[in-house]
Amino acid sequence: MENLILKSNLLLRNQTLDFKRFLFDKIDWNDRLIGILGARGTGKTTMLLQLAARELSEKNSGRVLYTSLDDIYFSANTLVSLAEQFEKLGGEILILDEVHKYPSWAREIKNIYDFQRNLKIVFTGSSIIDMIKENVDLSRRAIFYNLPGLSFREYLKISGQGDYQVITLESLIKNHEAIASELTKDFKPLAHLPNYLKSGYYPFFKENPNTYPIRIEQVLKLVLEIDLQFIKGIDSNNLRKLYQLLYILSQSVPFTPNISKLSEKIGITRNTLLLYLSYLEKAKIINSLQAYGKSTSILQKPDKIYLENTNLGYAISKQEFNTGNERETFFLNQLKNAGHEVHLPKYGDFSVNENYFFEVGGYNKSATQLKNQVNSFVVSDGLEVGFKSKIPLWLFGFLY
Repeated sequence: MENLILKSNLLLRNQTLDFKRFLFDKIDWNDRLIGILGARGTGKTTMLLQLAARELSEKNSGRVLYTSLDDIYFSANTLVSLAEQFEKLGGEILILDEVHKYPSWAREIKNIYDFQRNLKIVFTGSSIIDMIKENVDLSRRAIFYNLPGLSFREYLKISGQGDYQVITLESLIKNHEAIASELTKDFKPLAHLPNYLKSGYYPFFKENPNTYPIRIEQVLKLVLEIDLQFIKGIDSNNLRKLYQLLYILSQSVPFTPNISKLSEKIGITRNTLLLYLSYLEKAKIINSLQAYGKSTSILQKPDKIYLENTNLGYAISKQEFNTGNERETFFLNQLKNAGHEVHLPKYGDFSVNENYFFEVGGYNKSATQLKNQVNSFVVSDGLEVGFKSKIPLWLFGFLY
């Protein structure tokens, strides 16, 4: 255990608190059991290290321990025994990274929570695993949060362009002209949005912009070849077919799937294809849309499929992302990441929270496809400041 403490202190020594993700201040860190889920590369580990560093600055090092559950220590020791030793040494906050890599993580965390009441536990895991449905019931004990990639607003902050407040959807719709007029006094959104769409969604873009596409490919490879293997019943022999499916989607999005033809082309059954699409969505590689009133079960065919974010489109397709697709992908991504319900409406491109209807397009986009629906709006790219029911696309990047 001493080695774990030394590793933890070494990692925390140089951890900066200069930029924290939006979720950091939304989490109530006073809860005894907190789970943070998310896709690879979105900054979950950094958030844990920032939490540990903050606590370390306020308390002595013996009260806070960060460790990853893929550490070699756990090949010969249990998580429960670590927690027991840590508590005896006066430990108060146990911070656990990558819990899905430890086979009995859910059961042992439950036992620690139930019997070691002086310990707070914060853990992260892959979004691809439905942790709430594990064999033991953590849903009554843990408070779960999801960490998406950077919003356009966060990208501007981490790039040094300015620190701006989150805008609610309701405020954006009612006051978009005034909000956009005020924001554009400080920066030119249309000068920065293209860079964000191409290479600004994952926080690691700051490390080396030149190798950013390679890093995204590595993230996808780890998701498909490692994370998916934690799903019970997944057939590792179908890995090549998953790559094939992802490539087809990247070339075709927004994709209205013909499941029978697609399953025949890839060489898997219809139900297996639908399962794989659900896995890719959990892994935050794709976003799917359903029409109003349709079942949301795993075996229900999605009505439309997008890549989860525009950066994936550039990295996978190896070519310029289609402009119309890029706009819609960004809009859907920002709305869903902000926690809104998005569906495919009868008229227009998107319905949000069953109340608002949007048509997404370029500077000259009209509202003809919205058929005069109530609460309908045109979302226009290339527009700095909107007018009445015409809203700039970039402004939806401030929802989280």
